[in-house]
This record gives sequence, C-alpha cells and structure tokens, in this order.
Amino acid sequence: MEPTEMVVHNGGCHCKSIRWRVRAPASVVAWQCNCSDCSMRGNTHFIVPAERFELLGDSKQYLTTYTFGTHTAKHTFCKICGITSFYVPRSNPDGIAVTFRCVDSGTLKHVEIKQFDGINWEGSYHQTDITSCSKVLAKEDK
Repeated sequence: MEPTEMVVHNGGCHCKSIRWRVRAPASVVAWQCNCSDCSMRGNTHFIVPAERFELLGDSKQYLTTYTFGTHTAKHTFCKICGITSFYVPRSNPDGIAVTFRCVDSGTLKHVEIKQFDGINWEGSYHQTDITSCSKVLAKEDK
C-alpha cells in the first residue's frame, strides 16, 4: 500500500481566537457520534495522532475544557464563541478529534462520514476501527 500523503490543514473556532494546524490526508474519515455530548453539539470529527496537531499562537488562553463520565475525553471549546474545533476523544486519548467543519476551506478534498454509536459506546468501540485513527503507522509519512 502506498504511503498516505499528508496535507497541512489550518482551522479554528468561529471568532478566530483559537487557531491550529493539523497534518492529515486531504481525504479523511470523520466520525458522527450519537453520544449525549456529540449529538447535542452536532459534532462530526476526524481523529489524528496528537503529534500531528499544533495549537498556534496564544490560542491556549482562550480554551476551556469540559469532562464528564469517565473524564477521559477532554472536550475543549473557545471561551469566547463556544465552538469545539478540536478535543481529545475518549476512544483515542492519544489523539485529537478535529471537527471537520472547523477546517479552513481548500485543503479537505473528501470527507467520508462513518457512524459511531456513542449511546452504546463499548460495543461501538470494539466493533469499529476508531482506535487505529490516532496511531502513526510505519507506512504513513511522518
């Protein structure tokens, strides 16, 4: 299999207080989750290894974090506009979930949306390949 070509995607929140860049393919698989948090926010995200995500400038001062349940997921959002442009997902605590609609236009060429049954989290976690999304594979460009 050919290595996956990485593209630099930039993005952030609505008010632009939070800005980041992420290295990911131009075509991504995004997860639409029906858990209590994602369904209320309408969040659909793709997951990358944490090392491929970079928070830019003074963005950190505008972030706040919400956790619940197992407190594994770190739901970050902007203190000013309230947008969750990225967070640390429970399924992949070694990765970053990027809200695909928060990526600046021009670099995402295709988004395939898969369903994650967050209401039945354990079953969906074991039945999907979601855990592989935050792993750097030897065949991928670093």
